[in-house]
Amino acid sequence: MAIIAAGTFTTMSGLLVDPLHTEFDWSRGTIGIAVSVNMVLYGLAAPFAAALMDKVGIRRVIAGALLIIAAGSSLTTIMTSSWQLVLFWGFLVGLGCGSVTMVFAATVANRWFVKRRGLVTGLLTAASVFGQFVFLPVLSSIIDHYQWRPAIMTIALTALIVVPFVWLLLRDHPADVGITAFGAREFAPKPSPVRGVARRTVRVLGTSVRTMPFWLLALTFAICGATTNGIMWSHFAPAAHDHGMPMTVAASMLAMIGIFNVVGTISSGWLTDRVDPRRLLCIFFALRGVSLLLLPILMTSTVQPQMIAFVILFGILDVATVPPTIALCREFYGEDSAIVFGWINASHQVGAGLMAFLGGVARDTTGSYTVVWIVAGSLCEAAALIALTIVRRTSSAGVLRTPQKSPDRGPF
Repeated sequence: MAIIAAGTFTTMSGLLVDPLHTEFDWSRGTIGIAVSVNMVLYGLAAPFAAALMDKVGIRRVIAGALLIIAAGSSLTTIMTSSWQLVLFWGFLVGLGCGSVTMVFAATVANRWFVKRRGLVTGLLTAASVFGQFVFLPVLSSIIDHYQWRPAIMTIALTALIVVPFVWLLLRDHPADVGITAFGAREFAPKPSPVRGVARRTVRVLGTSVRTMPFWLLALTFAICGATTNGIMWSHFAPAAHDHGMPMTVAASMLAMIGIFNVVGTISSGWLTDRVDPRRLLCIFFALRGVSLLLLPILMTSTVQPQMIAFVILFGILDVATVPPTIALCREFYGEDSAIVFGWINASHQVGAGLMAFLGGVARDTTGSYTVVWIVAGSLCEAAALIALTIVRRTSSAGVLRTPQKSPDRGPF
């Protein structure tokens, strides 16, 4: 439920562009700055959240993040200046969402499962997009009938409602309920809290950046972010509206993408347990690139069969890159893989933020999104080739691990 609630916020930005432009007369580039900050903070918060979960527990981190999301989104409804949009929606909502989604899935999979981790990662990642097809059409309809503020308050209240369920039902480790992790042969006691959250997070980054797999994964994931959150979830609805498609219909297209996200991500998780993750990344990026390159000629004022085909294909591929990326992080970085993935996810959001901003600037400058779709598709084809250059080290002796120093004793 927590992932579903937070996932809804990551796709809400695209529905806000036109209403904010109309009410405040802010340019799409100005609005794009706030969206970019949101996406970058979404990424930067992730590795620190993963380390914080090792110190204070998953439950406290997730409950606190949901409260921050609710506060930031509620304050957005009373803003009067663009800098407030950057602070409330960009900083607070981005910080909260970044603490809930991707690293949450990676941490839960690592702690609670020994077998079927790929499938579990796919299921939890799919939950982050489940909210898209549940909430987006409803939110779009609310915006049409009651404007944008009631829509934001709807998901803010949803985040608040989830908090008590998280606090009462979520547990930090299998040992908390006296069971073993799925697939484990022996009972593992709950590890002691790891202090020095900030220092550990930075130390893991310092070690991982000295390895080539980190940079290759970070680059492919940055392109992933640029071609999903950065353009599709931020600019697809305004682009479709430019071609005469009603916003409610465009939001329904995004919701359909969300439906096929679930299918694609779960399938990707299942395949990750059985197929070389590098090859999966190559195939996913190559097909996504083709779909984006074709999108400019598929845009019309009505929903045509070719647009339905695009929605199905893009939906299957959209979040399918996450399980193989997490699997490769686990293979190379062992126990620190959740934190490493958090940093790689930060690159995802940097790419998303840059594309969200530059996409808005391109629309303001050229009056069209065509060049953005072409650039995005070309980047995906480059990512497909990069994925194949990652050299796997599958033996236990070859796993890259950060030095296992004694826990830091700093206050953070």
